[in-house]
Amino acid sequence: MDIDNKEQELKKTEQAESEDNSYEDVCFVCHRPESKAGKMIHLTKDISICPECMQRTMDMMNNGNVDYSKMDFSRMPNISMINLSDLQNLIPKRQKVKKKAPENQEAPKKSLDVRSIPAPHKIKESLDEYVVGQEKAKKVISVAVYNHYKRVMAGAEADGIEIEKSNMLMIGPTGSGKTYLVKTLARLLDVPLAIADATSLTEAGYIGDDIESVLSKLLTAADNDVEKAERGIVFIDEIDKIAKKKNTNQRDVSGESVQQGMLKLLEGAEVEVPVGANSKNAMVPLETINTKNILFICGGAFPDLEDIIKERLNKQSSIGFRADLKDKYDHDKNLIRQVTVEDIRNFGMIPEFIGRLPVIFTLDALSEDMMVQILKEPKNAILKQYQKLLALDEVKLNFAEDALRAIARKAMEKDTGARALRAIIEDFMLDIMYEIPKDDNIGQVTITRDYIERRGGPLITMRGVPALEMQG
Repeated sequence: MDIDNKEQELKKTEQAESEDNSYEDVCFVCHRPESKAGKMIHLTKDISICPECMQRTMDMMNNGNVDYSKMDFSRMPNISMINLSDLQNLIPKRQKVKKKAPENQEAPKKSLDVRSIPAPHKIKESLDEYVVGQEKAKKVISVAVYNHYKRVMAGAEADGIEIEKSNMLMIGPTGSGKTYLVKTLARLLDVPLAIADATSLTEAGYIGDDIESVLSKLLTAADNDVEKAERGIVFIDEIDKIAKKKNTNQRDVSGESVQQGMLKLLEGAEVEVPVGANSKNAMVPLETINTKNILFICGGAFPDLEDIIKERLNKQSSIGFRADLKDKYDHDKNLIRQVTVEDIRNFGMIPEFIGRLPVIFTLDALSEDMMVQILKEPKNAILKQYQKLLALDEVKLNFAEDALRAIARKAMEKDTGARALRAIIEDFMLDIMYEIPKDDNIGQVTITRDYIERRGGPLITMRGVPALEMQG
């Protein structure tokens, strides 16, 4: 019965896909969509070929004596020279291209308009519900995003004034919330978001991802809808990894050359993007995306940037009677706030690349107090997640305030930001999550500082019985 049900569901899915006219056919040979190559000749339900490729194929067979483009292939029997069912397995469903609206047809109403864009203070209020601290960063990103989407909706006005893009560069230590900030922003605005890692990008022709693969991920996030993708957000993480390599005798295929290749994306250009793959060499269709209205946000930890800032500041204040001590800035955790464009250039980013990221801001390193807030205050805080998990077993989970401080201190020692919190909690919650389902009489669990510091167990309260200490 299960097999029959699955077959029926599969048939329904295939029927729905065949009735969906929003996607156009793509030539199996040259990978051009029907809007560019002309009316397709269908060999099977999923395999089609354009007249030009069919003509070339037939020319190779008979030296061009017959013009096959004028023949009606729809009445021909199925071509059986090759096993088309084998080819059919090579075409993933996600490699279909969505049709563009005809130029003479009135364009559909866009998902965003000037009046529907949240004001900067509204964007920041929403970010406050999920992201702790980083007030300056949230303020900057709210204004930049608001201005960007106003620019997208306004377009080129009759007065000839064209607003430039407000691409962003965010600098902050690992675990300070760079990626989380962008994810929250995209969810709030309900626009497609692609998160790419700059470490895998290489110059065209070398092993690794092409620069256009960043846009391929955005197109996938937009369900292969080009118009929707052209209003999306691209977040490129680990951007500091494509800095110019110093003192190298080899070709820098993943450094300065990648920065050069990304200039056209950041500025705004029409780029051919593979649909459903990371490489143009794959057997997939290519679609043209205009990056003029795509918001690019680059983020990185820039680990040695603080040394460059220290060197600059020490040079400025190392002469005369009022000279500062050389170790004055050694214990400043938020020294990154004093970064300048010159510091970023000295780090290894080329001036042309920095110039296309006009909005530069920093995120602060997390303090112990911020760690405690991250544990309990955001809407989807880690503690709230575990409290919900135990609530499904009808058990109440509490955390003593000094226990939260102990967790924060342990996380600070690891020096990996907010990511350390999850690892620490997973460790000490393991035994509790294992033992509680054994006994239906357990009503409440309280996590204490002694348990976090391995000096005792959590307090267990049985239903209708005073609290007991669970032996670890």
